[in-house]
Amino acid sequence: MQAVPISLSYRRYALGLLLAINLLNYIDRQALFAVFPLIKFDLQLTDTALGFLGSAFMLSYLLIAPLFGWLGDRYSRTMLASGGLVVWSLATALSGFAPGYRTLLAARATVGVGEASFGTVSPGLIADFFPKERLGQILAWFYVAIPVGSALGYLLGGLLGQRYGWHTAFLMVGLPGLLLAVPLALLRTPPRGGESPTVQHEPSGYGSLFRNRSFVLNTVAMAAMTFAIGGLAQWIPSFLHRSHGLDVGRGNMLFGATTVVAGILGTLAGGWLGDRWQKKSGKGYLLISGWGFLLGTPFAAWSILAPGLAGCISAMFCAEFFLFLNTGPLNTVIINVTNPSVRAMAFALNIFCIHALGDAVSPTILGWLSDQWGLRSALLITPFAMLLAGLFCFVCSRFVVKDMALVEGT
Repeated sequence: MQAVPISLSYRRYALGLLLAINLLNYIDRQALFAVFPLIKFDLQLTDTALGFLGSAFMLSYLLIAPLFGWLGDRYSRTMLASGGLVVWSLATALSGFAPGYRTLLAARATVGVGEASFGTVSPGLIADFFPKERLGQILAWFYVAIPVGSALGYLLGGLLGQRYGWHTAFLMVGLPGLLLAVPLALLRTPPRGGESPTVQHEPSGYGSLFRNRSFVLNTVAMAAMTFAIGGLAQWIPSFLHRSHGLDVGRGNMLFGATTVVAGILGTLAGGWLGDRWQKKSGKGYLLISGWGFLLGTPFAAWSILAPGLAGCISAMFCAEFFLFLNTGPLNTVIINVTNPSVRAMAFALNIFCIHALGDAVSPTILGWLSDQWGLRSALLITPFAMLLAGLFCFVCSRFVVKDMALVEGT
């Protein structure tokens, strides 16, 4: 039976719904780091233990993602994503009732389980709604939730935590996600691969993805980036508190405002530039990302070393702008070099690798180094990871055109 064509207005509605849910995804994820200083004082934690709260979320997120990837290529993606939304929203709210460190740790790990289902299936779902030549910009709009949602997480977490305490902050940011679970479950979707799909096959195993050179190199670049940006995102509010004397509310507001402006501009610019450059060269998405990483590295270093607050925030803005250039392009590369029949597994494996090598370990590593050397010195390892990310993008660009042709069946 022929599928009913999906109108442009419905496609925009679908993008808007998924963007709204992705915003809640990052609000719930980042609110924790906004209240780090409050949790540290209340529960009397070391920086290592504090950092492991972030790592616990990422460990469950990356470990469960391969299962959801396998399920997402075989069953309803909207039902999987909707169920995950309910789980992570409830777990975030229940973090507000945690009486101690162990229960808070368990709640944050459960948030990771719920978010893994949405993270594995949503990019491929969006790709099926829109034409390939606009995908960089479309995914940039979807991933603008990273800076905006993260900034809102810092702002809401910091302000609510400062005024009402960290327990109430978790409760108030967690519950709104339950309102969008039903619309997501009922979302009408196009066939896998879109209405004009490329050559498809039955879903295969994860082994085929490890043999895909562009996928592997692109994932390694994203892992290095995730190590850097994950460590910075989770420790910069505490850095501003300790090194520049800002209270929790003001520090999170300043960092959140910087992140949201730089992130929106960088993400949208990266999607637009990536689509334009990709039309001229099949390497366009990777070149935009590679140069973004390289240009952002010295700014990231200066944001940590700057003696004054103004220099710190100015450099941080530039570093975040160039970091977020990669968001739409590198996720579009995953779609371009993988067959639609294994796309959920591709994003699941990407999630597993970038977080296992990135922000699942960087908060704890930086926390441990902070206990040894101080937080400023510990943060200086992050610009080197950004440099590595750029280099891997340029290496990947040597293979991507051929691998895209294989997917398209030419």
